[in-house]
Amino acid sequence: MILMFALALLLIWSAPAWANPACAVCTVAVAASLEIARRLGVDDSVVGVWAGAFLALLGYWMIVWFEKKKWNFWGRDFLLIFLSVAMIGFMYISKLSYNPEPILIFFVDPFLFSVILGAVTLILANRFYQWMKAKNGGHAHFPFEKVAVPVVALALLSLCFYFYPLCQKANELYNF
Repeated sequence: MILMFALALLLIWSAPAWANPACAVCTVAVAASLEIARRLGVDDSVVGVWAGAFLALLGYWMIVWFEKKKWNFWGRDFLLIFLSVAMIGFMYISKLSYNPEPILIFFVDPFLFSVILGAVTLILANRFYQWMKAKNGGHAHFPFEKVAVPVVALALLSLCFYFYPLCQKANELYNF
């Protein structure tokens, strides 16, 4: 219950839709790399970080699409981000079993925890980039800063989970 409340509060910050948060090529590259990482035996908590970021990115793409269609309603951006991140539930229906463990103050499945942290990290990194850009007169500090800020934030979180894993290696779980 606490986890859902914390997630709801953090996702509320995603309410305003800014410019397109990522290019289509980057989105496809992240999606393809997730399965490759799992097959190479990368820890599921690291894969979860990038999966969560990918799902949040899909939510941002849905916001952009809704903007083009001029479909506006109260809570739209929050709802789209929340629903896109909640799509991780399909993995639990088809391939994963929910095994909650104590993590910090939460009692949650480690993979789900890393997915939520990945989504929140992407959202906060995009907000941080927008803040930095606004402080610089509406201009980026360097080329591709819009891409570099979220990637660096996600890479740092991935390194934390690499050295302090929450899950088993994917090849131990699925015997690839």
